[in-house]
Amino acid sequence: MLTTPAVRLLDSRELTAVLEVLARDPVANAFVTARVLDSRLDPRRLGGEMWGWYHQGELAALCFAGANLVPVGAGPAALRAFAERALAQGRRCSSIVGPADQVEELWGYLERPWGPPRLVRSWQPLMVIDSPPAGVTADPRVRRVRRGEMEVVMPACVAMFTEEVGVSPLSAVDGGLAYQSRVAETVGEGRCFARMENGRVVFKAEIGAVTPAVCQLQGVWTAPDRRGRGLATAGLAQVIRHALEEAAPVVSLYVNDFNEPALATYRRLGFREVGALRSIMF
Repeated sequence: MLTTPAVRLLDSRELTAVLEVLARDPVANAFVTARVLDSRLDPRRLGGEMWGWYHQGELAALCFAGANLVPVGAGPAALRAFAERALAQGRRCSSIVGPADQVEELWGYLERPWGPPRLVRSWQPLMVIDSPPAGVTADPRVRRVRRGEMEVVMPACVAMFTEEVGVSPLSAVDGGLAYQSRVAETVGEGRCFARMENGRVVFKAEIGAVTPAVCQLQGVWTAPDRRGRGLATAGLAQVIRHALEEAAPVVSLYVNDFNEPALATYRRLGFREVGALRSIMF
């Protein structure tokens, strides 16, 4: 494949155009939108590169290339062009994640040179809620984790990550320092919530990406010995109330389609499906 001139590396001069593309699907694009708003496309703060695909002289699609490779609003021609650029650079990401159809097509170009992946999450329903859960009593014991409670919440964060991804974040080449830094940032910004009993976390959830339109819940976890008792339902009801009051008018999350207990909990709370993501992990 030959590198197409339709793809360009974007910077702050294209900020308005980038935000217009992202606004076409604010829920699916929440992670990238939050990165763009926080960094204003300053490469030192963005945490990666932003590629733009132009059609008839106008920015039509994006691809965030950092620890995650994330296509945004990309059709067949844009996905082929993004794949060409990714192949020319070599794999720098630890995962490809985004709308299921876009990731599937992008992976079709990258699978042979980059595969096999360590893990594939083929269908991850993307769900939203825009009002406090009806008929669910929020757990008043779920509260914001304080800065001085990092040592209490970290084991739960590591357990959640390991269950979801299949490897411990502490096994990274930096010994988990980057992961611990991200957890500390979430706690420091008041976006980590937990129920603690006898000095340990039995339920936790975080408000991750935040934009004016939507915020995204992440890191939802219940201690294995406390599952099946309604802790997640009541705990999430409390976190959703905080999110709607403090962060954004819509709360979103995505979940693996095979995780039937989680899907049942989210539906009970009133979440509805609006799309699906796909994740390829290396």
